[in-house]
Amino acid sequence: MEFFKWMCCVTVTVIYLAQSTESVENCAESNSPRCQHLAEEKLTHPRPEKQTFASRIPSQLFEKTSEYWHNLGYNHVREKISRKLNVNRAKNVVFFIGDGMSIPTLFASRVALGGEEQQLSFEKFPYTGLAKTYCIDAQVADSACTGTAYMTGVKTNFFTLGVNGQVTMGDCKSANNPSTHTESIAKWALDAGKSAGIVTTTTVTHASPGASYAHVAERMWEDDFMVRQSGCDPNETTDIARQLINGPVGSRFKVILGGGRGHMRDARFPDEEGGFGFRNDSRDLISEWLNDGKRNKRYVWNRNDLLSTPSNTEYLLGLFESRNMQYRLESIARQTENTEPTLEEMTRSAIKILQKNNNGFFLFVEGGLIDYGHHNTIPRTAVRETIEFQKAVQAARDILSDKDTLIVVSSDHSHTMSIAGYPTRGNDIFGKSDRWLAEDGMPYMTLSYANGPMSSNQYPRTGRTNPDNENFSQWNSNYPFLVPTQMETHAGDDVGVFASGPHAHLFTGVMEQSHLPHLMAYAACIGRGPRAC
Repeated sequence: MEFFKWMCCVTVTVIYLAQSTESVENCAESNSPRCQHLAEEKLTHPRPEKQTFASRIPSQLFEKTSEYWHNLGYNHVREKISRKLNVNRAKNVVFFIGDGMSIPTLFASRVALGGEEQQLSFEKFPYTGLAKTYCIDAQVADSACTGTAYMTGVKTNFFTLGVNGQVTMGDCKSANNPSTHTESIAKWALDAGKSAGIVTTTTVTHASPGASYAHVAERMWEDDFMVRQSGCDPNETTDIARQLINGPVGSRFKVILGGGRGHMRDARFPDEEGGFGFRNDSRDLISEWLNDGKRNKRYVWNRNDLLSTPSNTEYLLGLFESRNMQYRLESIARQTENTEPTLEEMTRSAIKILQKNNNGFFLFVEGGLIDYGHHNTIPRTAVRETIEFQKAVQAARDILSDKDTLIVVSSDHSHTMSIAGYPTRGNDIFGKSDRWLAEDGMPYMTLSYANGPMSSNQYPRTGRTNPDNENFSQWNSNYPFLVPTQMETHAGDDVGVFASGPHAHLFTGVMEQSHLPHLMAYAACIGRGPRAC
């Protein structure tokens, strides 16, 4: 009997070993289902050529311990459960828009700021959400239909501004009907006795700030010349600049800071920095603004004049370029910092004037050149504009108490820039992916775009360019892209929403972009919708 048991064990062992031997299959020569599965997984999740990669941040060795991550998580839980809802009335509302500030832009900016683990100022805000950016007739939006959504609470058609969906793009007369006009949160604030102002690094007549005061069927109608170029009559279609200076909302703004002097003056009138205006109607809207009868008004056109604004100033118009303001990296390279205030400086100057009103204020601040950096596939510039933007947000939060000031940060739309290639932790975000080469034997950049301008040196006419032969170190260095277009385009991703202050807890979850002004109005007890008080 014992012999029989011994033979059974030997037989089972031999069978098991035989099966184990048969299972060792050379997938380089086999096309079995399991080898096909292994090949697919290797392609989908490629293994680095090296077993380990030393972090380029040696000071972060503590991250290799379990205790570090547990403690970080414990502290996060304690912070969440100890947070008390702020249900005060928002005396002030500051609304920041990073134009084109996509989620990948946030990541790239963190790394550029000091590392993957860094946080931008507004990423430290206690409440976050996502906003859907489509417009009525387009999956991927422009800054006019999005501006109308987040400023007035009404989604509209592509390229139309401050009007509802009954107005079609470029229709000369359809926006003349007041029933199509939308009201902005800036108007709600003014009607409630608060002050209001706009700050931007683009023109003050651009789509984003324009959504707070203008009503047009074509966002390009920034002056009468541009109206004529569209085949419309400027005597029937009031351009955006005139709506800002003479309109029922724009004329009440206490602060207007940004670029766009050219849209204010006739082509015969000289500009402070050379050249001439863009208008064709013999008007100087800057002079009209200065001489409209209101007291303590000041016009400035350079950084030094802005920073030396007298303390008794009640109305401030600052136009620092004939068109858009310069990129921050551009002004540094050209040594024109004295003529170009930073977004933070403009924000501080605006708050200083607006907070004189005991009833509070609404301020719109746009980091508008993030968008232009991406359109030109120059991510160094887009990222630096994002860093400048987060400085402005921090300045506002430092100056204004979170007990009575709601600050909301978001974006109008995203862009096609992506981050790829499994680069090592701490690798230069503007450099090449450092782990392996592409299948064509060349390296590739961590940052690239789905599409880009045909005028770029990265236009892949005969296959992609070799990054080893290109210079990506300049502020205006173009980065690779796949599809040639006139300019890099927007993308349709959701964008982040970050909130701090009274009723900030409402800005969570995934929401329509058009919900944002209604939530801000609720917190501030303005407008015709629901109110917190």
